[in-house]
Amino acid sequence: MNVFLWVLQAVLAVVFGLAGIMHSTRPKEKLRPMLPWVEDFTPAQIRLIGMVELLGALGLFLPAVTGIAPILTPLAATGLAVTMLGAAVTHTRRKEPPAVAVNVVLLALAAVIAWGRFGPHPF
Repeated sequence: MNVFLWVLQAVLAVVFGLAGIMHSTRPKEKLRPMLPWVEDFTPAQIRLIGMVELLGALGLFLPAVTGIAPILTPLAATGLAVTMLGAAVTHTRRKEPPAVAVNVVLLALAAVIAWGRFGPHPF
């Protein structure tokens, strides 16, 4: 189970890291064609979402790898799960079911990491 959690942490760190970089560095106009939800947010809010995703990605991996404050790993996973809950609400309101499905899957994977690292498989 520990190996499974490590692999899951790495995969989610890559997914959220790439999304975070994209959301925090690209202008709203460049994001609009592929991410219609950006219409509902200001450029500052989009950058903030990107920074949250990027910091969450770093939190999934760095504390565990370095051994410095490893409690941050399940906390980061919990924060990303909450972020995905907010994203699912946004996409539901916008009537974007495929995006909701992606959010639910990412939320579930982050929740598994939080459960595993807070519970039976801490560092």
